[in-house]
Amino acid sequence: MTTTAYIARPIAPRALKELRTTDDAGRPADGFTDTEGGSPLRCCLRPSEPGERLALVSYAPLRRWASETGATPGPYDEQGPVFIHADACAGPADDTLPFTGSHRTLRRYSAEGRILGGRLVGEPGAFPQALREAFDDPAVALVHVRAVEYGCFLYEVRRG
Repeated sequence: MTTTAYIARPIAPRALKELRTTDDAGRPADGFTDTEGGSPLRCCLRPSEPGERLALVSYAPLRRWASETGATPGPYDEQGPVFIHADACAGPADDTLPFTGSHRTLRRYSAEGRILGGRLVGEPGAFPQALREAFDDPAVALVHVRAVEYGCFLYEVRRG
């Protein structure tokens, strides 16, 4: 984890409540017991532990953000798989940036929900500078942090 002035935003509690019933692809959530641990949880922004009850659901992060802001992301609206706790959890334990130990892509979005570019980040210490560079561009409203190997959404960072 990396400490920075930017705050990682987990999936919002209201969205989590909805996803635990029906995901963003319209499928019912199906919980399971994690036997191995290590799955990146988007509800509390930490790796899962063996024995925890999880759900793998389809999540549309840009669509959810757009519904709050009035943006119209058009073809940039996408959904993908995310792990969450099958039941409500306490959320993140602190304000550090999680999941910085591997290569990540920081994808930049405008207030209209359009992709403005991205950056590959390989070292945990490079996250603060990469986020600073992203938000130095006044057109950037939102940054998605994504896994490189699968392209999965991990969390978002918003301006201000």
